[in-house]
Amino acid sequence: MKIEYKPTICPYCSCGCGIYLVVKDGRIIGQEPWKDHPINEGKNCPKGKNAYQFLYAEDRLKTPLVRRNGALEEASWEEALELITTKFEEATPETFGLLASGKNTNEAAYVLQKFTRVIMGTNNVEYCGRLCHSPSAAGLGPTVGSGVMPISQLDLERPDCFFLAGVNLKETFPMMTMRLLRAKEKGAKVIVMDPRETLTARYLGDIHLQLKPGTDVVVLNAMMRIVLDEGLEDEDFIAARTAGIEELRQHLSSLDLEEAEAVSGVPLETIREAAIAYAKAETGCVLYDQGLNQHATGSDNVKALASLALLVGQYGRPATGPSPTRGQINGEGTGDMGCLNVFYPGFKRVGEETSRLFEEAWGVEDLPTKPGLPYTVMLQKVRCLYVVGTNPLMAAPDANSVREALEGLDFLVVQDIFPTETAQLADVVLPAATWVEREGTHAWVDRRVQKIDKIIDPPGQAKPDWWVVCQLAERMGYKDKFDFSSPGEILEEIRRCVPAYAGITYERLKNSPGGIQWPCPTEDHPGTPTFFVEKFNTPDGLGHFQSVDYRPPAEMPDEEYPYFLTTGRSIFHYHTGTMTRRTSKLNDEVPQSFVQINPADAAGEGIKSGDMVTLKSRRGSIDVPVKVTTDVPAGVLFVPFHFAEACANVLTNPALDPACKMPEYKVCAVGMEVQQ
Repeated sequence: MKIEYKPTICPYCSCGCGIYLVVKDGRIIGQEPWKDHPINEGKNCPKGKNAYQFLYAEDRLKTPLVRRNGALEEASWEEALELITTKFEEATPETFGLLASGKNTNEAAYVLQKFTRVIMGTNNVEYCGRLCHSPSAAGLGPTVGSGVMPISQLDLERPDCFFLAGVNLKETFPMMTMRLLRAKEKGAKVIVMDPRETLTARYLGDIHLQLKPGTDVVVLNAMMRIVLDEGLEDEDFIAARTAGIEELRQHLSSLDLEEAEAVSGVPLETIREAAIAYAKAETGCVLYDQGLNQHATGSDNVKALASLALLVGQYGRPATGPSPTRGQINGEGTGDMGCLNVFYPGFKRVGEETSRLFEEAWGVEDLPTKPGLPYTVMLQKVRCLYVVGTNPLMAAPDANSVREALEGLDFLVVQDIFPTETAQLADVVLPAATWVEREGTHAWVDRRVQKIDKIIDPPGQAKPDWWVVCQLAERMGYKDKFDFSSPGEILEEIRRCVPAYAGITYERLKNSPGGIQWPCPTEDHPGTPTFFVEKFNTPDGLGHFQSVDYRPPAEMPDEEYPYFLTTGRSIFHYHTGTMTRRTSKLNDEVPQSFVQINPADAAGEGIKSGDMVTLKSRRGSIDVPVKVTTDVPAGVLFVPFHFAEACANVLTNPALDPACKMPEYKVCAVGMEVQQ
C-alpha cells in the first residue's frame, strides 16, 4: 500500500497547530510539518514533533474490563454496557456524577452532558475547566461579560507591550511565543508576573514582577493606583465604555504603595515601571494562565487584571484585553458544549428559563434547574461516578483524599485510552478511541473550531466516546433522544442548540485551514476574531470595574511547614503525563519528578542537586530529587505535576475560591526532610 500524508491537528495544547501524519498500511509511521497551517506555519514544539507515538503504547486499552473478585478482567461490550446500565438506573440525580475531559470532541462532550441531564436528571457534570479557567468565567463575567479569549492568536504579532500574568509562555505555549518574539523584534516590551524566574521571565521578559505566591491582587491594585496617580488612565474609553470608575478610585485611594511592596516582595519601582509601560502601550496584550487562576482568590485576581485593562483602554481591538490561555485541545469546546455544573450548551446558565429552552430543543420534560456539584465536591459526595478521558486521582488536589473517595464509591466507570491511576480503581473500564482514531470538532484557545478527521482505526475493540454514550442511552430507554449514527449528526444538533456554532459545518471546516472562530451565526459568516469591538457582553454593554481587596493564601508557611510550594509544567510533558510519559523521546528528556530549591535554602538544609528529600504538607508526602537553582526565590519550592510516582497533588491544598470553586493549587505550605 502506498504511503499517505494526512493533515491533522496536534493533540496536545490549545494552540491548534497543524501537522501531517505519514500513514502506511493503516499505521502511522511518522510525521511532517504542515507548513501552510496559519497557526504554526510548519513549526512545532517538542510535544508537537512527537505527537502520535503514545497511540502505540503497549498498555493501550483494547477491550472492556469488568471487576470480578477484586480484579479487572476482560469482558464483552455487551456485558460491560449491561452492568453499567443496571448501576446507572439505580443511581439518583443526587448520587450520580460525570466528569468529562478537555480532550473530548465537541460532539462527545455534547452527548455526555445531554446524557447527564436528560437521562440521569442532574447537573452533576463537570470537566477540567473547573480546575483551570473557572476564575476566568467568574472574574471576566461581571467585568466584560465573557470568560473566553477575546482575540485571535494570529494577531499576537501586533502588540508593543505584553503582560504575561502567571503564564510560562515559552514552555507551555511555544507557538504563541513565536509570534511574541516577532513583536519583540519590532520593539515590544514584555512584562512577566511570576514567582519563579521561568524561561519566559529569563529569556522573554523585560520587566519581571517576581511576586510572593498568592499576592497577585496586591501587585495589580498597585499598578492601577500608579496609573491613576500618573494620570495615565484612558479617560475617553472610560467615559464611553465603562462603569464604576469612581468606586475604583475610592477603593484604590487608601492603598499604601509601600505596604504593597512589602506584602508582594516586588520593588515599588519595578511595579511602577510595569504600570507605566502597559498604560502607555498603543496595543497592550495580556495573556494569563494557571499562575493567576489556581488560587482561592483566583476570581479576584482575574477581576483586578481585567479592571487594569479597562483602566488603560486596552480592550475591543485586535490583540488587546486579558486572554485566558486554556491548556487542553478542547478545553474551550467542552465548556462551550455545557460540561459544567452551572451552564448548559452555549453558556446558558442553569435555571428555569434555560431548562425550558432545552426541553423544547430536545423534546424532553423536567430537565434539572438547580446547579450541580462542582468537580472536587462531586468527587466527595456522589456514589456513582462516570469518568471519561480524565484522571482525577492525579489531577485533583489532595490526592490521598481523592483516592479514599474513589475507593468508597458504590460504582465507578472509567472510559479512557490507558489504565490510568483512576482507571485502576474502577468497577468497569471502557476502551476509548482517541484523536485521529475518531472524527470530530474541537475549539482551541481563541475559539478556533477545527475538525480532526479519522485517519486510522482504533485498537482492538476501542470505541469513540459518543458511540458509548448512545449505546447506554438506548439501553436506558432513550434511543430516540440519542439516535445519532455519526459525529456529523451530533454537530447538526449542536448547530441548532448553540447559536455561536450555527454557521460552522464539516464542509466549511474542510475548506478552512486554520478553522473558524466562533461566534459564527450563519454559514456565510467569516467568524469572529475580535470581541468587544463596539460593546461588552454585559447587560448594559459596558465594562464594569471591579474593586477587590487582597486576601492571603488559605495556607501560609509556619514553623512545621516553612516553605511555599507551587506547581507547574515542563515543556516536554503534558498534564498528568498519560500521553507524554508513553512517548520515549519526551519522557527521556525529563524522566522523573524533581523539586526546585533556591541555593540559600539548599545551604540551610545542607543539601545539593541530586539529593533525595521528602516533601510533606498537611495532606501527605512525596519523595523527590533536588534541583538547586535560582529559578525559585528563597522560601519557595517548585514541583512539576506530571509524575504519578511523586504526585504533586498529594501535597496541594483543596481550599476553594468561593466564587468559582477553584482549588488553591498554586500555593500551599510544605516542609522538607532530607533523606539520609
